[in-house]
Amino acid sequence: MAAKKAASGKLALSAVLDLNEASVLHGKLMSMRGKDIVIDASAVERVGVQCAQVLVAGAIAWQADKKSFLVEKASDAFEKTMALIGISETQLIAKEI
Repeated sequence: MAAKKAASGKLALSAVLDLNEASVLHGKLMSMRGKDIVIDASAVERVGVQCAQVLVAGAIAWQADKKSFLVEKASDAFEKTMALIGISETQLIAKEI
């Protein structure tokens, strides 16, 4: 069990996920590739489509790698924006294998 914890990571999303943050978010995700990841979206106040696309692409990449990509503690703004732009919870979460 300890090996699994060592091979996982946490990522806290910024309050503003706009165009400027998209490349930063992409870089953070790429540095964590190959590990199970838990994303804390509790502080998110605003989400731009570019960051939403990065998160969906991340979920797809993690699913291809057979790794867990979980979003937890999503703020109300995060959930509402994702729903507004048509991204469902199932698109954003790669299920644990």
